[in-house]
Amino acid sequence: MAGTSSFSEGSSVFGGSANLVTAIDTMFTVYKPEVIAVHTTCLSETIGDDLTQIVSKANDDGLIPDGKQVIYCNTPSYVGTHVTGYSNQVAAFIKFFSTATPKKRNVINIAAGWMEPSDMREIKRLTQVMEARTIMFPDFTDVLDAPLDGHYKMYPNGGTKISDMKLTGDSKFTLGLGHSCTEDACIKLDNKCKVKFEMLDIPIGFKATDRFLMSLSRHANLPIPDSLSDERGRLIDLISDSSKYLYGKRVALFGDPDTLIPLTEFLVSMDMKPVYIITGTPSKLFDARMKEILKDIPEAKFKSGEMADMFQLHQWIKQEGVDLLIGNTYGKYIARDEDVPFIRFGFPIADRPGHNYFAKTGYDGGANLVKQIMDAFLDHFDRTCLEEKVEWQL
Repeated sequence: MAGTSSFSEGSSVFGGSANLVTAIDTMFTVYKPEVIAVHTTCLSETIGDDLTQIVSKANDDGLIPDGKQVIYCNTPSYVGTHVTGYSNQVAAFIKFFSTATPKKRNVINIAAGWMEPSDMREIKRLTQVMEARTIMFPDFTDVLDAPLDGHYKMYPNGGTKISDMKLTGDSKFTLGLGHSCTEDACIKLDNKCKVKFEMLDIPIGFKATDRFLMSLSRHANLPIPDSLSDERGRLIDLISDSSKYLYGKRVALFGDPDTLIPLTEFLVSMDMKPVYIITGTPSKLFDARMKEILKDIPEAKFKSGEMADMFQLHQWIKQEGVDLLIGNTYGKYIARDEDVPFIRFGFPIADRPGHNYFAKTGYDGGANLVKQIMDAFLDHFDRTCLEEKVEWQL
């Protein structure tokens, strides 16, 4: 559930301490959560509210019941992007929960970047197929996609358990999926509990999934089963069958760096041409990886940071068109203006239901993405082709 401290004009002048303390008391009294996670807004940051002091006051006043906890992080909206806030909150989980004992456990932590619950579910399935013991944090499965079973629950059964979150400090290794979202948390866990880590791309496409599985295999000391090799083979077969429609197609993409990097790599591996890529999140790693991935596409342009916006992307497309646009809901205005196929991918997708149920990670997720691309191309062809070609078939 989510709550708010409900700032008023008075709070803006005198600070939000009283509002937050009241909100903490009300939530523990009425809704009885185990943990309250507090994050700041631009207004509370601007007036200088001190979360450490406010939470300490709530505890001193007896408003935090025994065994309950209030965690917090700073997320001013004028610093970075939503990716920055996500990273700060994941790092806060480590700060407040992770503990270490002298004995390490044969468990691999998976620090999950910004993705759909279906993507997390697919990654967890891959680890289960490998019979690896893992703890994923955060975990949106059975929370943001909880089943409708006719029984009301204030708090869904899914997500990372607090007990598991505490045990992350005793794990033998951590895999961070997405540098922008999880690297700070991985570094904090290493410094606090001496749990070494490796940063990987979110496993979108067969190359990124290969790297994830090989890293998991290496650190968990487990073989990659034949069933996963078969899944990979089916994805390669689908790409091969679709190659005549994918080859050389020019693509424009926008979104978060952690998803754009493996997605761009996946498109290049299918002989497509990602020619315009932008992200509003500043990232030196994004720039370096784009140079590497796009080295054989001389016409490709990419940009990151606050000046990399959709106006810039649209100008590039105006100068030389593309065959496909991939991005969140707000790409539909460019797709409509330029009459190009459009695939909704990333955050937010606010105008279509169901996207959180279909994974884009892993080999099966890659197959979902290839099918989505093919459907977009061929639907557009059916709408725009000559009358005598409407009856064409593969």
